[in-house]
Amino acid sequence: MSSPRNATPHVTPHASDVTSDGAAWLASAGAYPRSTLAFWEERPEAPVVLPCGSAFDVVSAPAIFGRRMLDRMWMEGPGSGPVAEFRGRMLLFTAPGTAQRLPSLLEWEEWSARGRNGGRTGEVPPLLCHGAGDAVTVPAPAGVPVRSGSRWLVAPDTRQPWLPGPEILLWAAVRAARAAVRISIFPPADQDAKVYDVTRRR
Repeated sequence: MSSPRNATPHVTPHASDVTSDGAAWLASAGAYPRSTLAFWEERPEAPVVLPCGSAFDVVSAPAIFGRRMLDRMWMEGPGSGPVAEFRGRMLLFTAPGTAQRLPSLLEWEEWSARGRNGGRTGEVPPLLCHGAGDAVTVPAPAGVPVRSGSRWLVAPDTRQPWLPGPEILLWAAVRAARAAVRISIFPPADQDAKVYDVTRRR
């Protein structure tokens, strides 16, 4: 992995809104992107279901562990691609092919929840990897109240966003697992409106 960057997360009002270019990128994942964009023009507060595997894959992590992964990626690594929160889980948008490769990398490194006897079983919680043939619910492009259970933490802002691959996700998961061992008091799952400064990515 390239040398880490010191990107510090900070609170920014409305930074979780998707730009028009970001919405176009999201819509490109579906079979009818114009219909998706037209729907969002009428209902910018509505989430939609989009297929994975072409424009992006998605790695879904439990909220607290996913937040730790995200912090590692921004504070010690290259940053992240788009990231959303949905029903208590963190959705990390990744390069196509990540969903297929990441589970085998975790198992090979013995960080998988199905790790070998005597390995590091359980330190990385189950990560749900969504790739070709899967679909995910994507939050609305416009900011919505946190109580909806669906929001962007790192919103898409370009038609060609940078997306991390499986090696970066493995690195972030291992760093997050090691950090969890050293933390005795866990932060609350809801970190208010904490978002990340995408201008400092890479």
